[in-house]
Amino acid sequence: MTKLYQKSKIWFAISWIIVYVVGTSVADEISRLIGIEKIISVPYLLVLSIIAIVWISKNGLFEKYGLCKTDVEAKRFLYYVPLIVLVSCNFWYGVRRNGTWGEFALYAMSMLCVGYLEEIIFRGFLFRAMQKDGTKSAIIVSSVTFGIGHIVNLINGSGATLLPNLCQVVSAVAIGFLFVVMFYRGKSLIPCILAHQFINITSFFANENAIDNTTRIVQSVIICVIALVYTAVLLKTLPKR
Repeated sequence: MTKLYQKSKIWFAISWIIVYVVGTSVADEISRLIGIEKIISVPYLLVLSIIAIVWISKNGLFEKYGLCKTDVEAKRFLYYVPLIVLVSCNFWYGVRRNGTWGEFALYAMSMLCVGYLEEIIFRGFLFRAMQKDGTKSAIIVSSVTFGIGHIVNLINGSGATLLPNLCQVVSAVAIGFLFVVMFYRGKSLIPCILAHQFINITSFFANENAIDNTTRIVQSVIICVIALVYTAVLLKTLPKR
């Protein structure tokens, strides 16, 4: 793995994306065939998470990939208030438990890993690999790739339908822009990881019965507006690197 990293950081990042997306989709499908959601996905994601953190630690790359505290005071992030509003999106239309507590335990463990891995892969590996060729293009590619990656939900057996998936893709691109700017200017990926994990985990309690297509589009627009306006503000308030 280190040899590939030294040879080409871009291909290193792409390799992680392939292993993560394909492997997780296969693990999710096997879990469904067994009849217990996430039963195979959890150990697979845990192994990937451990490999990533051990490799980063071994190579002394914690600061490069943002696994450290930010050196920017909270008030320059507006005390993270817009981010808190964004991560509450799954509660905007009420709360409903979508499964048993046992299913939630497996779901929560998998989503903790997903939030960590997706931030490390897209905001860490991919963004940093592309940054040497231009920060602006790295921000755009990292964000758009992250959003488009959610299209896999249409073909991986998760049951996602076209409109909800498209709304998810658009929202993910906007949030991707926000997260990569927070990382680039704030030098820490930890707020992004925590926010990502919280959004994913609380989706288990989203009241999908209260959301029709129109509501879903409106929610997606609101998420995009908050994320993009907050991004624009942070570009003005956070120190340039």
